[in-house]
Amino acid sequence: MRQIWITRAGPPAVLQLREAPDPEPAAGQVRIRVAASGINFADLMARMGVYPDAPKIPCVVGYEVGGTIDAVGAGVTEFHAGQEVIALVRFGGYADVVVVPVSNAFVRPTGMSAVVGAALLVNYLTAYQLLVVMGSLARGDRVLIHSAAGGVGLAALEICKIYGAETFGTASATKHAWLRDRGLDHPIDYRNEDFVEVVQRQTAGQGVELVLDSQGGPAWRKNYHILAPTGRLMAFGVSTLTPGTQRSLSAFARVSLAIPRFTPLQLMSANKGVLGVNVGHLWDRPEKIRKWADQLLRWYAEGQIAPHVDRTFAFTEAAAAHAYLHSRAAVGKVVLVP
Repeated sequence: MRQIWITRAGPPAVLQLREAPDPEPAAGQVRIRVAASGINFADLMARMGVYPDAPKIPCVVGYEVGGTIDAVGAGVTEFHAGQEVIALVRFGGYADVVVVPVSNAFVRPTGMSAVVGAALLVNYLTAYQLLVVMGSLARGDRVLIHSAAGGVGLAALEICKIYGAETFGTASATKHAWLRDRGLDHPIDYRNEDFVEVVQRQTAGQGVELVLDSQGGPAWRKNYHILAPTGRLMAFGVSTLTPGTQRSLSAFARVSLAIPRFTPLQLMSANKGVLGVNVGHLWDRPEKIRKWADQLLRWYAEGQIAPHVDRTFAFTEAAAAHAYLHSRAAVGKVVLVP
């Protein structure tokens, strides 16, 4: 098989394509011939050496794949060779062959390509946990989605439409028309507008019920400020730790010092909540993930969600794929294809 390795912490150029023997599925596992591997921001942070959950470098990362089962381990009755599936991988997804537990594999709905499948699980599971499971999303809620044109942002926008929420979203101005077509009610140009002022003006000072924030650092304080009573700040990343393509100790120190502290007494007094989400820390709760994924796949079959893939890159172009994500030009998901 072929794998994309992070050879050392650094810029995209440290990614290297290597050959390795095909793995064999153990009991309770299936082997998948991968046709597409999803890229997530966590992969970029791992490559820069600032993602604490990643394996020790040198390593192979990647959380999600789409492909076809070609072998099953002992005791597996849920799947068989030849089935088209999508799957979650606890790292190792940047490969053209992977093995996963049966609990991490899902039959691909009719008509879903491997590329689209590789764009669904991580982004949509994260958005579902943020909005539905922990955010208690309800019809009429106002929701601010930061990085609305990203993979999680677009997934969140679609789920908000299903629930009938009013959406605000930050993105560069060149993406606003496209986002409006996808259903965003109030685009905000984060480069030239203060999102706090815009939200306060457009809500007559009432604020929003939910804020989805992957930026972290000082942004958490601003987002907390615009929450309406009973509002919830949903934190699921700290992208401000990585302003470039390489690790920056000065950026890390600056952002760390700017992180606000929320106390129980403060939260009680304000009737607000601050919650954190990391789907990657739920590997030991597959029953939760499966329940959420089943709902997402039903919505896909009904035409209510449609993952958007911006571009695909060959395995040999993995460095270019990472650089493209760093450029913030992408709209939706970027996917690797063997």
